[in-house]
Amino acid sequence: MTAGRMPRVLVDATSVPADRGGVGRYVDGLLGALPEDADVVVAALRTDVERYSRMLPGFQVVAAPAAVAHRPARLAWEQTGLPLLAQQVGAEVLHSPYYTCPLRATCPVTVTVHDATFFTEPEHYDKSRRTFFRSAIRTSLRRAARVIVPSKATRDELIRLLDADPTKIDVAYHGVDQEAFHPPSDEEKARVRARLGLGRQDYVAFLGAKEPRKNVPNLVRGWAAAVRDRPNPPALVIAGGQGHDDEIDSAVADVPAHLRVVRPGYLRYADLPGYLGGALVAAYPSYGEGFGLPVLEAMACGTPVLTTPRLSLPEVGGDAVAYTSEDPAQIAVDLASLLDDESRRAALAKAGLDRAKEFTWASSAEVHLNAWRRAATG
Repeated sequence: MTAGRMPRVLVDATSVPADRGGVGRYVDGLLGALPEDADVVVAALRTDVERYSRMLPGFQVVAAPAAVAHRPARLAWEQTGLPLLAQQVGAEVLHSPYYTCPLRATCPVTVTVHDATFFTEPEHYDKSRRTFFRSAIRTSLRRAARVIVPSKATRDELIRLLDADPTKIDVAYHGVDQEAFHPPSDEEKARVRARLGLGRQDYVAFLGAKEPRKNVPNLVRGWAAAVRDRPNPPALVIAGGQGHDDEIDSAVADVPAHLRVVRPGYLRYADLPGYLGGALVAAYPSYGEGFGLPVLEAMACGTPVLTTPRLSLPEVGGDAVAYTSEDPAQIAVDLASLLDDESRRAALAKAGLDRAKEFTWASSAEVHLNAWRRAATG
């Protein structure tokens, strides 16, 4: 192909989960920001074909086999069916958006590696998950023509720990949909409060998967210590998927009886601005992130954020968020300080809102387009 021409790209969207969580936000944001004249084919789960066809009228959307909805079958199809589909649609580049990629394809492959925490924070993953993703990342770094990562911290860790080739890695920050994530109206806040059964009670919000790396048990302990002696203690709302952190239950069991923890599970996408924007503070004391999308989404909703300065999180939050450590005692101190300082919360909310505007899916899409061009031209 000629230099500068946009190659035909097959994007494998079959890894997008039904809840549109992390990888779903990324794939949807990226595809929605690509220019209309981009030559893109999207491979999707059958349940997503109508949605992507409506969302992306200029792109061809192809349904993967029904069995691909199950992870083992998807991984097997990725190695055999996906390269065959790439041939059938005349793809010049195949983009795999979630760690794994085909080992043998007739066109160059690009892959997104979302984080390096399987290497930097191995103790926070069970053995099978850690082993699988470590192997997948190593294979993708070796096989892919280009590797796309969502932060400089992830790039630097891949280079430091795995001797990745820095000339093959492109940093494409995630964006945030400013229409979907916005400072909510009083009506949006009230609707979420009613759904959560909070009435007029203030609350601290967490949004994310319940994985050990997210440090939810220590958030529970830190919040309880910060609010236990207050006359009107804010609740703690832990929203998102159930995950596999069994320690959360024991931490919640130790919460004093007069304090309230609400665990609603997944919230509707349309409710997230009201949920995040209605909180006194959005707390996200993670041990480390490849990017930290919940932090950015909370900032876009005009919510003061308390997070940690681990890995990519300072790249996202900058000076527009408050920082704490992963330790529950320090979380308690820093959360209490924020709860006691309304003017600081207001300043962080404004700073976060301004900073969030710098992260756009259009900018991310431009990095992907350039990576695909480079992959196609060798």
